[in-house]
Amino acid sequence: MDTEIDVPPFFLCPISLEIMKDPVTVLTGITYDRESIEKWLFSGKNDTCPVTKQVLSDSDLTPNHTLRRLIQAWCTMNAALGIERIPTPKPPISKSQIAKLLSDAKSPQSQIKCLRRLRSIAAESETNKRCLESAGAVEFLVSLIANDNNENAVSSPLSSSENDESFDFARSASDEALTILHNLHLSETVLKKLIDRNGEFVDSLTRVMRQGSYDSRAYSIMLLKSMFDVADPMRMISLRTEFYAELVQILRDQISPQASKAALQLLVQLCPWGRNRIKAVEAGAVAVLIELLLDSVERRPCEMILTGLDLMCGCAEGRAELIRHAAGLAVVSKRVLRVSHIGSEKAMRILFSVARFSATPAVLAEMLQLGVVAKLCLVLQVDCGGKTKEKAREILRLHARTWRNSPCVPMRLLASYPN
Repeated sequence: MDTEIDVPPFFLCPISLEIMKDPVTVLTGITYDRESIEKWLFSGKNDTCPVTKQVLSDSDLTPNHTLRRLIQAWCTMNAALGIERIPTPKPPISKSQIAKLLSDAKSPQSQIKCLRRLRSIAAESETNKRCLESAGAVEFLVSLIANDNNENAVSSPLSSSENDESFDFARSASDEALTILHNLHLSETVLKKLIDRNGEFVDSLTRVMRQGSYDSRAYSIMLLKSMFDVADPMRMISLRTEFYAELVQILRDQISPQASKAALQLLVQLCPWGRNRIKAVEAGAVAVLIELLLDSVERRPCEMILTGLDLMCGCAEGRAELIRHAAGLAVVSKRVLRVSHIGSEKAMRILFSVARFSATPAVLAEMLQLGVVAKLCLVLQVDCGGKTKEKAREILRLHARTWRNSPCVPMRLLASYPN
């Protein structure tokens, strides 16, 4: 829009300072553009009026039809200056409309039709997404996902062709339901309800991760990540070993960058609780993380992978898996001074765990041969984080009798060996 056009100030949204296309008024009496205030309230998870800072006890937005008509009239009057008329916005969906849509979804065909309509409704606005939540759509979607898993797990007395048709409908409905749940960006309240269903929905999503399509597996892990972000610690302790097997498989398959990121974050989030790190190790997480670290070049993923390995090396099973892997010690040592201060610190913590608790003669010899000891001496000579340097010094002191006089340590670095 031409900046020289004199726009009436009350046509501008207080948040974006752009002409409002769909002006709505909140309970404090301030008018905003619907898209801007919805983003503020729902995506930004705020509960105050941006102008008055008063708490909004109700997020209902009242259309300001008078102001919209004034803006449309002004656009028409300035059409010669290149101003396009703002179309009359489509009103948000109502709870009664959604309830009617859900109640009519009885047969498999009507359920698919309902799901497509729900997906279209959710795509229109943030208000529609919140309305879907409050009108019971989430429960409907969850039931379709759970029913799909139950039907696949239990044999049916129907004929083969009827079974195939029923399976296709159930799988299609489940996939569509999971897509909608992902796109709803569920509120914290709803996510807590899902995680508190005695583990039933977590089990359903675990089965989707095992046997679903690529998209469904990705949506499942991202939804699980959102759920555990708001979960009580007791929910994190009670997870089954099968869950970690599918979580690790997601990382192994590299379905998508978003799915891998969510799986890695979830693994790091869950490992500190109870026996979770042992369950993750038994699921093969250490080997998968090492392989990912070999291929990873970006800073943040490297830091997350090293954080995961550090957590799992906090138990004997994790250290044993790291040592057993042909590239374990080498790739961790290589990341010291190569990623970031955080990455170096995490890598050094892993090496310290191995050197302190799992330092057999064979392991010490391997660390020497792979250049790990030389890297430790180098760390003492360069400018790096204080914690990283202190851990390197401790490791070298722990095994000074074994390493100090080794020809594998370059003379230029040997001078830095701590006394």
